[in-house]
Amino acid sequence: MYIGGLDIGTTGCKVSVYDDKGNFVCNSYREYKVSRKDGEHEFDAEMIYDAVLEVIGEASKQCEISAVGVTSFGESFVALDECDRALFPSMLYTDPRGEVECAALTAALGEKKLIDISGVKPNQMYSLPKLMWLKANYPEKYALVKRVLLMEDYIVYKLSGVAAIDYSLAARTMALDIRTRTWSEEIFNAAGVDSSLFSTPVAAGNVAGELKDELKAALGINHSMKIVNGSHDQVAATVGCGIFKPGEAMDGTGTVECIVPVFDSIPDNEILFDEGYSVVPFIHEGTYVCYALSFTGGAVLKWFRDNFAGNFEGKGNIYAELDGSVCDKPTGILVLPHFAGAANPYMDNGSKAAFVGLTLEHTASDLYKALMEGVTYEMKTNLEHLEAFGIHPEKIYATGGGATSKVWMQIKADILGRPISSLCAKEVGACGTCMLVGVGIGLYKDLDEAKSVFVKEKQTCLPNEDNMAVYAKYYNAYRNIYSAVRPIIEEVK
Repeated sequence: MYIGGLDIGTTGCKVSVYDDKGNFVCNSYREYKVSRKDGEHEFDAEMIYDAVLEVIGEASKQCEISAVGVTSFGESFVALDECDRALFPSMLYTDPRGEVECAALTAALGEKKLIDISGVKPNQMYSLPKLMWLKANYPEKYALVKRVLLMEDYIVYKLSGVAAIDYSLAARTMALDIRTRTWSEEIFNAAGVDSSLFSTPVAAGNVAGELKDELKAALGINHSMKIVNGSHDQVAATVGCGIFKPGEAMDGTGTVECIVPVFDSIPDNEILFDEGYSVVPFIHEGTYVCYALSFTGGAVLKWFRDNFAGNFEGKGNIYAELDGSVCDKPTGILVLPHFAGAANPYMDNGSKAAFVGLTLEHTASDLYKALMEGVTYEMKTNLEHLEAFGIHPEKIYATGGGATSKVWMQIKADILGRPISSLCAKEVGACGTCMLVGVGIGLYKDLDEAKSVFVKEKQTCLPNEDNMAVYAKYYNAYRNIYSAVRPIIEEVK
């Protein structure tokens, strides 16, 4: 039997197919563009749907896929009319709109109550404030809205006709009660939004339905294909690492960088939420995960590739070529990677990126490595803050594009001072989604059995003591950059 994990990212979507023995079979990918201009960060959800159909159709030509699970990035939503047409461009989580509406909602309910219910500190990055912004600015168009779906449940709905969203992604709206795992009518009422517009919250691994007959015909599929709810992409990657209990963490480098430790209870610490760390329902009842985010992880390397890596074009895999060009030692360049604002622990959309320490001797390769170092310094800052709340993951599993780079893996081990392990799975998030699918359709009795089939460690990078000492010195300087640069940014914005 073949099962697929469909991962919807902000810059591309991919489906990875595995057999029931956990062997990778094939992968199909489509890239698409987002628009970032004039302070608005948007994408076309229907373009993503078209790309999804392409990857499913392409993969289905190689094997008979019995079920596909859908996992996606968070916060962004699409508002549909009665004919299931998108009424507005979809806003990325980095889009600054919704700040006024978020403040109004916070004033109406109180920040503490919003945090207690939703598990997140109020911020315009979440779905609900942005939906309130659309209602306030486009009331006539908003009146036509019949459904509001995030990317996972949008694709599930378009493929199966069933509107269901898993708990972890629903929590990224700022409107889910994380204890009851149901929509909070108290929050929706305060926001002036009808909760019935949203999909039904369900557990990850829920079998939503069958692929629609008309889509089967269009894609040339003549067998049954179940459509399954996956989860928020960070949760899927955590599952794909085989992390189900406290003590370990996933470090995912996709468009964003995110470290995800697991909890067995909701932390009772207001400072945790003040710094923007969210608490999200995890796979098992009574378990939660916490996200430590940098808005730009792999996105900064893509930015570098698209704008400054011309000398490496036509030489095969540009990232591999860039990796091969860097020196073994720390660069000494400090990069504050706030290219799309700052996430934890600052939660400051107005922050900007900064480079410190450049000289005429530095090369494009040095800048490339410095970007990786900067993102990792940012995550070390997050780990230090989480440790202050009693969260100290002893082992970290690297996933996403960053896990394929031995250079970045070693940088992380040296800066974070921990062993960093990668996994054999080509796409760990998709692998985790397949694990959820397998349990959902009854192929495996539980996730522990699925783990024994799918999760295999590939390599571990140990910290280099000499580099650790140098990086520790640079990190002490890095910790001061945000507070030093932020007032300057305020003057020139």
